[in-house]
Amino acid sequence: MERLTGKVALITGAARGLGAAMARRFRDEGATVVVNDLNQEAAEAVAQSVQGLGLAADVSDSKGVDAMFEQVVERYGRLDVLVNNAGISGMEDVPADEIKERMDRNIQRAMELATTGETEIYSEPTLETTDDEWHRMLGIHLGGTFFCTRAAFRIMNPQGSGSVVNLSSIMGTSGGMAPAYCAAKAGILGLTRAHANEGAQRSIRVNAIAPGWIDTDMTAPLGPMRDMIKMQTPLRTFGEPDDIAWAAVYLASDEAKFITGQVISPNGGWYMSQ
Repeated sequence: MERLTGKVALITGAARGLGAAMARRFRDEGATVVVNDLNQEAAEAVAQSVQGLGLAADVSDSKGVDAMFEQVVERYGRLDVLVNNAGISGMEDVPADEIKERMDRNIQRAMELATTGETEIYSEPTLETTDDEWHRMLGIHLGGTFFCTRAAFRIMNPQGSGSVVNLSSIMGTSGGMAPAYCAAKAGILGLTRAHANEGAQRSIRVNAIAPGWIDTDMTAPLGPMRDMIKMQTPLRTFGEPDDIAWAAVYLASDEAKFITGQVISPNGGWYMSQ
């Protein structure tokens, strides 16, 4: 069933993980896919696999974003779907062994405190977050979502149609021990509703997906914490990238023509256990 036949879709941060999974599913459903990534070669590799177009751009750079959308219009003459997926975890530059050491240390200390009933503070991420880390996180997630949606609206408004799908996170609603990431993802939910209100005037729908714990390269370094997360998830497993890709396909398709300003959260029941 080709639910996206005839639609041109741009997916940001689509060279790996959730973005690449969405690119494949969109292509399977008949869409013409534009694959964006910071790295041109990586974008082109995925684009080639889905018979699409690969474009490099930093979503936190508004001029670069505008130039990318101009290329889409020059090539295809329209844009029907935008998926704002580009993002970072904030741990990209940290060696894997250091991430594991941090996780192991925090898990061990948390278990000790749970056993003894002590209230000692064992993690202070707000004090550890630098100005650069804060601005980079919000610039890519929140700034990128705004810049790309603004550029998409310039194309979709004259069309009188379109669908925007934003990637948030359960951390944007439930919070966590990563203040910059949580703030950025929560901000995306606010933008989703604001843009849904604005876009509705021209039949442009804007929705969000707030994934739970998904098995990607961003969650692979969690080590022993993965088992704890599974135990806190009623379905006792991590989600797969395709779980998010299918949600994006639905929101981008005409099946969701009466849905806007909403948040779908594939999370294995995580909320029920919190």
